[in-house]
Amino acid sequence: MSVVCILGPTAMGKTDIAIALHARGGVDIVSVDSAMVYRGLDIGTAKPDPQTLAKCPHALVDICDPSHAYSVAQFIEDAHACIRASLAAGRTPVLVGGTMLYFKRLFDGLAPLPQADSEVRAAIDAEAADVGWPAMHQLLATIDPVAAERIAPNDTQRIQRAIEVHRLTGTPLSQLQRDRTQATPWPMLRIALLSNDRARLHERIGQRFDAMMAQGFEEEVAWLLEQPGMHRDLPSLRAVGYRQIAASLGGTLERDQAIADAKTATRRLAKRQHTWLRGMTDLHIFDPLESQVFGPISRLIDRSL
Repeated sequence: MSVVCILGPTAMGKTDIAIALHARGGVDIVSVDSAMVYRGLDIGTAKPDPQTLAKCPHALVDICDPSHAYSVAQFIEDAHACIRASLAAGRTPVLVGGTMLYFKRLFDGLAPLPQADSEVRAAIDAEAADVGWPAMHQLLATIDPVAAERIAPNDTQRIQRAIEVHRLTGTPLSQLQRDRTQATPWPMLRIALLSNDRARLHERIGQRFDAMMAQGFEEEVAWLLEQPGMHRDLPSLRAVGYRQIAASLGGTLERDQAIADAKTATRRLAKRQHTWLRGMTDLHIFDPLESQVFGPISRLIDRSL
């Protein structure tokens, strides 16, 4: 039996397709979203509401405390467990989401990287506090120019990890990533929701963020910041939208500018997701902005299983 994967940029209606497939029966949904794993990150992740989740359960949603970090390696382990359980029950696992790194590691295998080291990370953070993250990005360019080329100078989390890996192993991260473990063993039907109409997608992104604000996104972020162990530098609060609103609530960014920056960051995320997808193979591409795609997708799945 195959595993169905539905992937695409943000605001393309991936969750709606998965829920419609679940309504047909015989389907288990597995979320592939690095922010939906966190409890309490609801509005800003467009997480299905509790009523929807009760009728249509999503595995790997609300499984991690937001004060902790959730890794790619943990996702691979959890996703494999979900897939095995679904197939053993004679059902079809449908993996749906927009975290392209998670999908890529499922498709291609996971690089054998060292576990995080708190002392090394603390030392890197101390250096960054002295010289700034742009300088740390320049440092990365000297030890791993390949990684530095694909990591943005303001992506502090990935800069830190790349430097950490080099210090722990003496080997550039990009070199280790070329030596991957075995890819996921099950056949995977890869369905991508993609559109070349960037203007319409950007309009949808703006409208969705405005709707999130109306639903109480600011209150959600304020509540998260009040919880024990929570602070703005955690991976959960560095998610797109959360980072900007947290900065506004912390007084380092004007509210209107935070909203504008969040929309811009979401558009950039969509562009990165689009780029990831263009580099993947064996995709069945559908454009939900041009036509109704559930029928064709449903028929494709029926033919392929």
